[in-house]
Amino acid sequence: METLSLHKCNLCPRACSVDRTDRRGVCGCGDTMRVARAALHMWEEPCLSGERGSGAVFFAGCALHCIFCQNRTISGGDVGRSYTPEELSEEFLRLQNEGAANINLVTAGQWAPLVHETIAIAKKRGLRLPIVWNSGGYESEATLALLQEDIDIYLPDLKYLDSALAGKFSHAADYPEVAKRAIAQMVEAVGEPQFDGDGYMTRGVIVRHLVLPGHRNEACEVVRYLYETYGSRIYQSIMNQYTPPSRKLPYPELNRRLTRFEYDRVVGFARDLGVENAFIQIGATASESFIPEFDTESDG
Repeated sequence: METLSLHKCNLCPRACSVDRTDRRGVCGCGDTMRVARAALHMWEEPCLSGERGSGAVFFAGCALHCIFCQNRTISGGDVGRSYTPEELSEEFLRLQNEGAANINLVTAGQWAPLVHETIAIAKKRGLRLPIVWNSGGYESEATLALLQEDIDIYLPDLKYLDSALAGKFSHAADYPEVAKRAIAQMVEAVGEPQFDGDGYMTRGVIVRHLVLPGHRNEACEVVRYLYETYGSRIYQSIMNQYTPPSRKLPYPELNRRLTRFEYDRVVGFARDLGVENAFIQIGATASESFIPEFDTESDG
């Protein structure tokens, strides 16, 4: 297995080779973990949040740089509180004590070796909850291999199958192939979905797709690919909560919200295709109220 290193960083598919002990990588991060929020989160899929809430830990930084990023206030990497693995393990245990259904690691790939260490410490100290890997889907095979024994539930995006769209909107024309390989590795690692007696997922893969305004045909192709490739071995989560950023984007369709017609056509396509393992969103979810309050201050 490839050795992962922050000194010549190769944690994400961009493999920027920056020495993150000296300067920031393409993800916007140095070598100290930063977390912008660690709290019960009620807005994940029902089998993750339920009535207890998901113990969501939102990490600062991201390698993708999507121009429409929903967590743009923290994706630059220079906000939030800094943590050692020992300190962050205590946050995991606090969330468990507060009744969380799982520990939900949101965009943590840029910290993979430190997260791996954190999970090991937390489990030694009594962590019993399933661990969720919540990511944009742009993951290296080596990072996923490092974490394979740590993760119970994978919650990746599949944002695009069209490399031109991926290049325009996420500056990553290789995104479709990278994400498809990553999802295959995730499914291989955890197998088919499993649930406890209360309906909470304990193991499995849920693949999210945020339907973008003006791109419902692309959304339908994503739904088709996932269904034809995995069938009932995964759940799909078809999301309507696209929120336009406050700054004007160079692509007019991204400066508006998704219409009900667009979303309903994608959901109808999934239904007609035969998709049964799916989550959909009902009502107006495209609101800033569905984006949590983050700690946007930096402690150093």
